[in-house]
Amino acid sequence: MDNGLSQLQAGFIGKSKNQITPEPIGEPKTAKELSAKRAADEFEAIFISQMLKSMSVGLKTDGMFGGGQSEQIYKDLMNEELGKVMTSKGGIGMSDEIYREILKNQEVNS
Repeated sequence: MDNGLSQLQAGFIGKSKNQITPEPIGEPKTAKELSAKRAADEFEAIFISQMLKSMSVGLKTDGMFGGGQSEQIYKDLMNEELGKVMTSKGGIGMSDEIYREILKNQEVNS
């Protein structure tokens, strides 16, 4: 494209000249689409949980009952669940993009 937009951005132009919005995705209809959507959601949930884990590295716990192996296990489980909940509520938008790419790959390989 000669207007300075990449091929990726070309399909995402919204109403405003400077606004980039993703194309709407319909609900999964086939078993392959459902499987692709689940995989994309799981990936985003894991990504978010790892991001949350990285954010808490270096935080010190204090007090008589702070720290230890049990607290670390609890934090990991909490980050995992937060990632799942955040993804189910819309997440950071990564899941939709991954879902689109999986569907594209499935079309090419079919």
